[in-house]
Amino acid sequence: MSFKTIIIIVLSVLITVIFMQNTDQVMFTILWKEIYVSKLLMMLIVTVFGFIIGVIVARPKKKKEIISTSKEVPSEVHQNSNEDTDYISMKKPNTLSNEDKDYIN
Repeated sequence: MSFKTIIIIVLSVLITVIFMQNTDQVMFTILWKEIYVSKLLMMLIVTVFGFIIGVIVARPKKKKEIISTSKEVPSEVHQNSNEDTDYISMKKPNTLSNEDKDYIN
């Protein structure tokens, strides 16, 4: 199991234990209204809202596409007519003279 999975399991167990220990009813004042709700329900609502807010805040941002109006191709992309360098394999063509080839062999 990965570290992230273990952390999720441990947090889930801790939250469940805390929820089960807090089942008594308490009075909450929301604006001008007083209501009696179990701690379990209120903590569950707060946890769900916190999770939703966390997902919204932590999601990756979409990258903006850059729209180019020019039709120019960068000079690095152009194919060179002289074969001094092969950009695909990064090998230089054989430029040895016949004398050099004879000396090597």
